[in-house]
Amino acid sequence: MNIKTPSETLTASIKGACAKIENTLKHPQRLFMAAIAAGAFIAIGGILSLMVGFGFPDVTAPNPSMCKLLAGVMFPIGLILVVVLGAELFTGNNAMLIPAYMERHYSFKAIIANWTLVYLGNFVGAVGFTYLFVFLVGLTAGDPWHSAIIGIGVAKTSMSWWVVLLKGIGANWFVCLGVWLALSGHNLLEKAFGCWLPVMAFVVLGYEHCIANMFYLPLAMLEGAPIGIGECLWNNLLPATIGNIIGGAVFVGCLHWYLHRPRN
Repeated sequence: MNIKTPSETLTASIKGACAKIENTLKHPQRLFMAAIAAGAFIAIGGILSLMVGFGFPDVTAPNPSMCKLLAGVMFPIGLILVVVLGAELFTGNNAMLIPAYMERHYSFKAIIANWTLVYLGNFVGAVGFTYLFVFLVGLTAGDPWHSAIIGIGVAKTSMSWWVVLLKGIGANWFVCLGVWLALSGHNLLEKAFGCWLPVMAFVVLGYEHCIANMFYLPLAMLEGAPIGIGECLWNNLLPATIGNIIGGAVFVGCLHWYLHRPRN
């Protein structure tokens, strides 16, 4: 495979980031629609992960890692769709926008504008897909999926704030490594495989991804989980979002800029 070098990948990320900021400033409606699509794509990965991961209870009950592995194998389709089809994902942009900012191509205010608009669009896309194409059509109305999503919702809102924060760092470190690997590829297979490996790993390890949780938590509430909006926001989405920003911006964006930037 003739993949890009780390320096070439960094250059590609800077070029892509400048295009994202241009859309943010000049075409925010286009950016928002791309963010809605990304939220739906991640929800697609979420429901496939749930249906397959918990769909073989006789197999996974005596083999607890098998449930995580099956879920991890399916979930990456969301990021593959985002990367290949040019959608806008908040967590991916946490890393993507940093190197070009470090090279002073735009202000931090522009980054905040992008992150805010994309985060809101991802929320609309994830919740909209979850309600219309999962809940209303009854994909998780019966067991084992009904009980599984309720258990997932309760577990995600029962962890300590700092544990969710740390799991958020881990999740987006892995997700943005997937984005970086996809950037290094040229064809569909290289990009898809680059996304698939790190994202599968974060799902198997049980880390917390704020956009994925915009699928899991609303679905859990719709299916009757004893959790409220406040618990979802404070106990999970807030610390997961902060952790995702750190994991993407610092562990991938800043680190890879520092390691591979051109040096005079």
